[in-house]
Amino acid sequence: MSAIITTRVPNELEEQLEGISRMEHLDKSTVVRRLLGKAVEEWMIDHALSQYRDGKITLGKAAKDVGLPLREMIAIAAKKGIPFQYGLDDLMEDFQSADNL
Repeated sequence: MSAIITTRVPNELEEQLEGISRMEHLDKSTVVRRLLGKAVEEWMIDHALSQYRDGKITLGKAAKDVGLPLREMIAIAAKKGIPFQYGLDDLMEDFQSADNL
């Protein structure tokens, strides 16, 4: 199922979307869907890592919330320079989360 979302964008952005559409040989709607999907995924990752950095959730929970494997989330956190913070309580919580999968 899909939904229709309408929005106004500046002319410059519309021109950029047209350019991407031509370069990728795709219709503008497909380009917008792909870019929007990528932006939402990046926001979700950044939000989850922010919660992890603030000690609100474990890295395992962050990965689960975003729908990524823990290894991938660890790699993303490392690339973003987020220090690894992991204690015994975090390990226990991640084991419990893994058992529920």
